[in-house]
Order: sequence, then structure tokens, then C-alpha cells
Amino acid sequence: MMHRFFVPPESIGKLGVLFPADTARQIRQVLRLRTGEKVMALDGQGMEYTVLLEQITSEKVWGSLQEERKATGEPELQVALYLSLTQREKYEWALQKCTEVGVSVFIPVISSRTLARDKEQALQKTGRWVRILKEAAEQCGRGLIPAIHAPVALKDAIGEVKDEHLAAAFLWEEENRFSLNGWLLEQIQIQANVAEKRVGLFIGPEGGYSEEEVGLARNAGIQTVSLGRRILRMETAAVVASALALSAFGEMD
Repeated sequence: MMHRFFVPPESIGKLGVLFPADTARQIRQVLRLRTGEKVMALDGQGMEYTVLLEQITSEKVWGSLQEERKATGEPELQVALYLSLTQREKYEWALQKCTEVGVSVFIPVISSRTLARDKEQALQKTGRWVRILKEAAEQCGRGLIPAIHAPVALKDAIGEVKDEHLAAAFLWEEENRFSLNGWLLEQIQIQANVAEKRVGLFIGPEGGYSEEEVGLARNAGIQTVSLGRRILRMETAAVVASALALSAFGEMD
């Protein structure tokens, strides 16, 4: 499998690709690729380009265009994951794995039981988060890098869902009537003729959501759902719920 690199669209010309400095350094010093090898360049807008490496020097890495096509790794269903903040390692693991699964948008959420509650500190991590998403998207064959929003309070995230009329599910361990799978089957029917299919998934922190937060979600028209009888860790629930949503809409076939 060819190495894949997201590059700025302006790096791609009619004849070839001039790789930006950080990518050129990775090609030259980390991967130690040689002239004559092929790589894949992605413009982050849904197109991918097969590139033959022609020049690898200390000053630049340039390759000629061999083939251009639409990237095939993007799901049609857009999953927006409202993921509560937690410890750095767990959160970054969830970002990486959910990108591999196919999540389109990440919204970091601060709720009453969130372990990491400092919004300013969370904002400082967004650069690192973007790099994690980029590397995961390159590795797994995505054509786009998932978007990640600035951290928001849970009530604001709920308000955003309501304003956008986004169909969303609120995963809650105490829900005993409605399952995520059942809700997804309903959404398949509701969105059957919708051009851009979208769902939102709220994943709570280690301590779960409070009764008040569950009430806020329900009042906003967000369905509370269960992932079954077993209690999953936050990061596990994020991956499982995202995979179930994409699978239900045929994105894992």
C-alpha cells in the first residue's frame, strides 16, 4: 500500500506536487523514500493523486502526477460525535479510532461530570488533536480529515443540535427502553430520501450524564438510547456507537 499524505491544495499543480516542508521531511528522513517510488497525495477536498517521486533533496521533495481520482474512503453518512472530554490518552485514542471507523465531525463536550473541565486548556490541545486526526485519516484511507470543533458546554452542544435539526442520540447507561440499534433503524427510514444523511451521537464522561442533563437532551428532542446490558468505557462506547451507526447505513459493507 502506498504511503498517503494530506497536502494543501495549492501544493498540487498541473504537472506535479511540491510537498510542504513537514511532509517532505517525513518522506526524506522518517520513511526514507527514494526517487522512483509512488505515493498518494490527498488535497483534503475529496480528491487523491498518485505521485511518482522525482526529486528528493534537502531543499524540496517533488513528484509528477500519474493519476487523479475521487477518494473512495469517505462514508456517505456523516456522523457527528459529541465526545465528552476525558484524560488525554483516552481522548486521543478515541479520536484516532473513531476517525478510522469513519466519523466526520468531532465536538469536544464539557459536562457536569467531565474530568477535564478547563476549556482554555482543551483549546490548547486542538493542534495536537488535528495532527492525530490527519495521521489517522492518512493511515486508514480516508479522503478527508475529520473536522474538530472548539470545546463547548453540554447545554450549548444540545442547543446546536436543536438549531440544526440534527437527528441525535444520547447514549445513557440507565436507558432501558430504547436501543441505539432501534433508533438507527428509524433513522434509516426517516432519512431514506435525504441527500446528505447525518446523525449525531452524544457520548458521556466516565461518570455518565446527570439526570438534569438527560432532561435537557430529551426536552431538545434528542433520544436517549442504550448500548445494551453491559457498561462500556467512554472511549469504547464512542467506537462501538460510531461503528454501529455507519454499519446500519451500509457503510461497513
